Amino acid sequence: MTKAELKEFLDLKVIQYNNPDFITSDPIQIPHSFTKKEDIEIAAFLTATIAWGNRKSIIKNATRMMELLNNSPHDFILHHSDDDLGNFKGFVHRTFNEIDLTFFVQSLKNIYINHGGLEAVFKTHTKENDLQTAISKFKTTFFEIEHPLRTTKHISDPLKGSAAKRINMFLRWMVRDSNTNVDFGIWKTIDPALLSCPLDVHSGNVARKLGLLKRKQNDAKALAELDKSLRKLDPKDPSKYDFALFGLGVFEGF
Repeated sequence: MTKAELKEFLDLKVIQYNNPDFITSDPIQIPHSFTKKEDIEIAAFLTATIAWGNRKSIIKNATRMMELLNNSPHDFILHHSDDDLGNFKGFVHRTFNEIDLTFFVQSLKNIYINHGGLEAVFKTHTKENDLQTAISKFKTTFFEIEHPLRTTKHISDPLKGSAAKRINMFLRWMVRDSNTNVDFGIWKTIDPALLSCPLDVHSGNVARKLGLLKRKQNDAKALAELDKSLRKLDPKDPSKYDFALFGLGVFEGF
Protein backbone atom coordinates (compact mmCIF):
# COMPACT_ATOMS: atom_id res chain seq x y z
CA MET A 1 0.00 0.00 0.00
CA THR A 2 1.05 3.56 -0.60
CA LYS A 3 1.08 5.96 2.35
CA ALA A 4 -2.21 7.47 1.13
CA GLU A 5 -3.80 4.03 0.79
CA LEU A 6 -2.56 3.01 4.23
CA LYS A 7 -4.00 6.15 5.80
CA GLU A 8 -7.35 5.61 4.07
CA PHE A 9 -7.43 1.96 5.22
CA LEU A 10 -6.58 2.81 8.83
CA ASP A 11 -8.93 5.79 8.96
CA LEU A 12 -11.79 3.49 7.93
CA LYS A 13 -10.82 1.03 10.66
CA VAL A 14 -10.78 3.85 13.22
CA ILE A 15 -14.36 4.72 12.23
CA GLN A 16 -15.32 1.03 12.46
CA TYR A 17 -14.00 0.51 15.99
CA ASN A 18 -14.17 4.00 17.55
CA ASN A 19 -17.86 3.74 18.35
CA PRO A 20 -19.98 2.88 21.42
CA ASP A 21 -20.38 -0.75 20.33
CA PHE A 22 -16.66 -1.10 21.16
CA ILE A 23 -17.37 -0.30 24.82
CA THR A 24 -19.43 -3.40 25.53
CA SER A 25 -16.41 -5.71 25.36
CA ASP A 26 -13.75 -3.26 26.56
CA PRO A 27 -12.54 -2.26 30.05
CA ILE A 28 -13.31 1.38 29.18
CA GLN A 29 -16.90 0.51 30.13
CA ILE A 30 -15.91 0.77 33.83
CA PRO A 31 -15.22 4.53 33.90
CA HIS A 32 -18.22 5.00 31.59
CA SER A 33 -20.43 4.03 34.53
CA PHE A 34 -19.57 7.35 36.24
CA THR A 35 -20.36 10.99 35.46
CA LYS A 36 -18.24 13.00 37.93
CA LYS A 37 -14.84 13.93 36.48
CA GLU A 38 -12.82 12.66 39.44
CA ASP A 39 -14.79 9.40 39.60
CA ILE A 40 -14.20 8.83 35.87
CA GLU A 41 -10.45 9.44 36.04
CA ILE A 42 -9.90 7.36 39.20
CA ALA A 43 -11.98 4.49 37.82
CA ALA A 44 -10.11 4.75 34.52
CA PHE A 45 -6.70 4.82 36.20
CA LEU A 46 -7.40 1.78 38.38
CA THR A 47 -8.99 -0.13 35.50
CA ALA A 48 -6.08 0.64 33.16
CA THR A 49 -3.65 -0.47 35.87
CA ILE A 50 -5.03 -4.03 35.80
CA ALA A 51 -5.66 -4.08 32.04
CA TRP A 52 -3.59 -7.08 31.07
CA GLY A 53 -4.72 -10.63 30.45
CA ASN A 54 -8.24 -11.80 29.63
CA ARG A 55 -10.55 -8.85 29.01
CA LYS A 56 -13.53 -10.49 30.72
CA SER A 57 -11.38 -11.00 33.79
CA ILE A 58 -10.18 -7.38 33.65
CA ILE A 59 -13.78 -6.12 33.51
CA LYS A 60 -14.88 -8.46 36.32
CA ASN A 61 -12.04 -7.44 38.63
CA ALA A 62 -12.28 -3.73 37.79
CA THR A 63 -15.99 -3.91 38.63
CA ARG A 64 -15.04 -5.54 41.94
CA MET A 65 -12.58 -2.71 42.65
CA MET A 66 -15.34 -0.15 42.14
CA GLU A 67 -17.59 -2.09 44.54
CA LEU A 68 -14.79 -2.03 47.13
CA LEU A 69 -14.65 1.75 46.66
CA ASN A 70 -18.42 1.91 47.32
CA ASN A 71 -18.96 2.83 43.66
CA SER A 72 -17.90 6.35 44.60
CA PRO A 73 -14.15 6.29 44.00
CA HIS A 74 -13.31 9.97 44.59
CA ASP A 75 -15.24 10.16 47.85
CA PHE A 76 -13.70 6.87 48.99
CA ILE A 77 -10.18 8.03 48.13
CA LEU A 78 -10.62 11.19 50.22
CA HIS A 79 -12.55 9.81 53.20
CA HIS A 80 -11.79 6.07 53.62
CA SER A 81 -10.98 4.59 57.01
CA ASP A 82 -8.54 1.81 57.90
CA ASP A 83 -11.54 -0.49 58.31
CA ASP A 84 -12.60 0.32 54.75
CA LEU A 85 -9.15 -0.71 53.50
CA GLY A 86 -9.52 -3.97 55.40
CA ASN A 87 -12.33 -4.90 53.01
CA PHE A 88 -9.74 -5.28 50.25
CA LYS A 89 -8.56 -8.56 51.78
CA GLY A 90 -8.59 -11.30 49.17
CA PHE A 91 -8.71 -9.00 46.13
CA VAL A 92 -6.39 -10.11 43.35
CA HIS A 93 -6.00 -9.63 39.60
CA ARG A 94 -3.02 -11.64 38.37
CA THR A 95 -0.09 -10.04 40.27
CA PHE A 96 -2.06 -6.99 41.48
CA ASN A 97 -3.39 -7.78 44.95
CA GLU A 98 -4.87 -6.24 48.11
CA ILE A 99 -1.48 -4.80 49.14
CA ASP A 100 -1.19 -2.99 45.82
CA LEU A 101 -4.78 -1.76 45.83
CA THR A 102 -4.41 -0.46 49.38
CA PHE A 103 -1.33 1.54 48.43
CA PHE A 104 -2.93 2.85 45.24
CA VAL A 105 -5.82 4.26 47.30
CA GLN A 106 -3.40 5.86 49.77
CA SER A 107 -1.28 7.34 46.98
CA LEU A 108 -4.31 8.67 45.13
CA LYS A 109 -5.41 10.39 48.35
CA ASN A 110 -2.00 12.09 48.50
CA ILE A 111 -2.31 13.11 44.84
CA TYR A 112 -5.78 14.62 45.23
CA ILE A 113 -5.06 16.37 48.52
CA ASN A 114 -1.49 17.56 47.93
CA HIS A 115 -1.06 17.71 44.13
CA GLY A 116 -4.44 18.85 42.79
CA GLY A 117 -5.44 15.49 41.29
CA LEU A 118 -4.31 13.18 38.50
CA GLU A 119 -4.69 15.67 35.66
CA ALA A 120 -2.71 18.32 37.51
CA VAL A 121 0.22 15.93 38.09
CA PHE A 122 0.45 15.01 34.41
CA LYS A 123 0.02 18.62 33.32
CA THR A 124 2.78 19.78 35.69
CA HIS A 125 5.22 17.25 34.26
CA THR A 126 4.31 17.64 30.57
CA LYS A 127 7.24 19.76 29.47
CA GLU A 128 8.62 20.27 25.97
CA ASN A 129 5.76 18.33 24.40
CA ASP A 130 6.87 15.04 25.95
CA LEU A 131 4.26 12.87 27.66
CA GLN A 132 6.57 9.88 28.12
CA THR A 133 8.82 11.89 30.45
CA ALA A 134 5.66 13.06 32.23
CA ILE A 135 4.71 9.41 32.84
CA SER A 136 8.11 8.75 34.39
CA LYS A 137 7.78 11.78 36.67
CA PHE A 138 4.21 10.78 37.53
CA LYS A 139 5.59 7.48 38.78
CA THR A 140 8.02 9.35 41.03
CA THR A 141 5.16 11.40 42.47
CA PHE A 142 2.96 8.33 42.87
CA PHE A 143 5.58 6.59 45.00
CA GLU A 144 6.77 9.64 46.95
CA ILE A 145 5.00 8.38 50.09
CA GLU A 146 6.06 5.23 51.93
CA HIS A 147 5.19 2.25 49.78
CA PRO A 148 5.63 -1.53 49.39
CA LEU A 149 8.50 -2.25 47.02
CA ARG A 150 6.42 -4.90 45.26
CA THR A 151 3.87 -2.29 44.15
CA THR A 152 6.29 -0.19 42.08
CA LYS A 153 6.11 -2.70 39.22
CA HIS A 154 2.49 -1.74 38.58
CA ILE A 155 3.42 1.72 37.22
CA SER A 156 5.68 1.56 34.16
CA ASP A 157 8.54 3.96 33.47
CA PRO A 158 9.20 4.88 29.81
CA LEU A 159 12.60 6.32 30.72
CA LYS A 160 13.62 2.84 31.85
CA GLY A 161 12.63 1.26 28.54
CA SER A 162 8.96 0.44 29.03
CA ALA A 163 6.31 1.09 26.38
CA ALA A 164 3.99 1.90 29.34
CA LYS A 165 0.99 0.49 27.49
CA ARG A 166 -1.49 0.79 30.34
CA ILE A 167 -0.75 4.42 31.26
CA ASN A 168 -0.71 5.46 27.61
CA MET A 169 -4.13 3.81 27.26
CA PHE A 170 -5.37 5.66 30.36
CA LEU A 171 -4.11 8.95 28.90
CA ARG A 172 -5.88 8.24 25.60
CA TRP A 173 -9.11 7.68 27.50
CA MET A 174 -8.76 10.97 29.39
CA VAL A 175 -7.43 13.26 26.65
CA ARG A 176 -8.88 12.23 23.28
CA ASP A 177 -12.13 13.92 22.27
CA SER A 178 -15.45 12.38 23.22
CA ASN A 179 -17.16 12.94 19.86
CA THR A 180 -17.91 9.24 19.45
CA ASN A 181 -18.66 8.64 23.15
CA VAL A 182 -15.78 6.19 23.58
CA ASP A 183 -12.86 8.25 24.91
CA PHE A 184 -13.76 10.93 27.46
CA GLY A 185 -11.88 14.11 26.52
CA ILE A 186 -12.20 15.45 30.08
CA TRP A 187 -8.55 16.53 30.37
CA LYS A 188 -8.37 19.76 28.43
CA THR A 189 -4.88 20.77 29.60
CA ILE A 190 -3.03 18.13 27.56
CA ASP A 191 -2.86 18.22 23.75
CA PRO A 192 -4.09 14.99 22.04
CA ALA A 193 -1.21 15.42 19.58
CA LEU A 194 1.14 14.36 22.41
CA LEU A 195 -0.58 11.01 22.99
CA SER A 196 1.09 7.73 22.11
CA CYS A 197 -0.68 4.64 20.82
CA PRO A 198 -0.79 1.98 23.58
CA LEU A 199 1.67 -0.63 22.34
CA ASP A 200 1.02 -4.29 23.12
CA VAL A 201 1.34 -7.61 21.35
CA HIS A 202 -1.76 -6.98 19.19
CA SER A 203 -1.08 -3.42 18.07
CA GLY A 204 2.64 -4.19 17.70
CA ASN A 205 2.11 -7.19 15.43
CA VAL A 206 -0.37 -5.35 13.21
CA ALA A 207 1.90 -2.29 13.03
CA ARG A 208 4.78 -4.48 11.85
CA LYS A 209 2.66 -6.15 9.18
CA LEU A 210 1.62 -2.72 7.90
CA GLY A 211 5.19 -1.42 7.84
CA LEU A 212 4.61 1.11 10.63
CA LEU A 213 7.09 -0.54 12.98
CA LYS A 214 10.30 -2.50 12.43
CA ARG A 215 11.63 -3.02 15.95
CA LYS A 216 10.76 -6.49 17.26
CA GLN A 217 10.45 -5.72 20.97
CA ASN A 218 7.42 -3.88 22.34
CA ASP A 219 9.41 -1.36 24.36
CA ALA A 220 9.98 2.40 24.63
CA LYS A 221 12.12 2.49 21.49
CA ALA A 222 9.42 0.69 19.53
CA LEU A 223 6.82 3.12 20.85
CA ALA A 224 8.92 6.08 19.69
CA GLU A 225 9.19 4.49 16.23
CA LEU A 226 5.44 3.81 16.08
CA ASP A 227 4.73 7.36 17.29
CA LYS A 228 6.77 8.76 14.42
CA SER A 229 4.87 6.65 11.88
CA LEU A 230 1.42 7.47 13.24
CA ARG A 231 2.13 11.19 13.55
CA LYS A 232 2.85 11.25 9.82
CA LEU A 233 -0.68 9.91 9.25
CA ASP A 234 -2.39 12.30 11.69
CA PRO A 235 -0.18 14.72 13.65
CA LYS A 236 -3.14 16.13 15.60
CA ASP A 237 -4.63 12.82 16.77
CA PRO A 238 -2.12 9.98 16.36
CA SER A 239 -3.49 7.76 19.14
CA LYS A 240 -6.79 7.29 17.30
CA TYR A 241 -5.02 4.57 15.33
CA ASP A 242 -5.05 2.45 18.48
CA PHE A 243 -8.63 1.57 17.51
CA ALA A 244 -7.52 0.43 14.06
CA LEU A 245 -4.47 -1.56 15.17
CA PHE A 246 -6.24 -3.16 18.13
CA GLY A 247 -9.39 -3.95 16.15
CA LEU A 248 -7.42 -5.49 13.30
CA GLY A 249 -5.40 -7.60 15.72
CA VAL A 250 -8.05 -8.73 18.20
CA PHE A 251 -11.26 -8.85 16.18
CA GLU A 252 -9.97 -9.58 12.69
CA GLY A 253 -6.85 -11.65 13.41
CA PHE A 254 -4.96 -9.49 10.91
